Amino acid sequence: MYAVLFKRLLDFVCCFIILILLSPFFLVIAIVIKIESKGPVYFKQRRIGRRNAHFDIIKFRTMRTDAPSDTPTHLFKDAEQYLTKSGRFLRRTSLDELPQLINIIKGDMSVVGPRPALWNQYDLIAARDRANVGRLYPGLTGLAQVNGRDELPIPVKVKFDIEYAEKLSFALDVKILFMTVKKVFTSDGIREGAE
Repeated sequence: MYAVLFKRLLDFVCCFIILILLSPFFLVIAIVIKIESKGPVYFKQRRIGRRNAHFDIIKFRTMRTDAPSDTPTHLFKDAEQYLTKSGRFLRRTSLDELPQLINIIKGDMSVVGPRPALWNQYDLIAARDRANVGRLYPGLTGLAQVNGRDELPIPVKVKFDIEYAEKLSFALDVKILFMTVKKVFTSDGIREGAE
């Protein structure tokens, strides 16, 4: 019952309220981004959603406009060369992810679920399909996020996705949210560029 109805309703109501409360904060971030560098405030990227539907994920832009757009940042040879000054801070604090509240309200995502794969991460998409994880809405945060984030290889990410799908509950979502807050404050698991 929770996964079918209550989770989506809770996502919508909570994110709508949070988006209204944070709107002045959004404005400040937008102004800083526009003052610091040329280009749009938001960065959109094609991602894979529930049942392999494509959608455009929304983030605050943290990189120059000449940065590669369809490559996971942790695979860049030198991600630092593309990051803006405000972008470094936004990424370290995960504030660049806040516009995904809009994706959640629209129904593209959930607050908690497997992180959405890039459209061209075929190995991750295929592994999730084999495990029937694609039936879930992708999340702003998830079990893999709080257990290693960018540092995890694909088989380990999928293992956490499967575990989340099997144990999906309100209590687990709350636990993951608390773990996410801790990870954000410590910047744990964030990696910029390939090692």
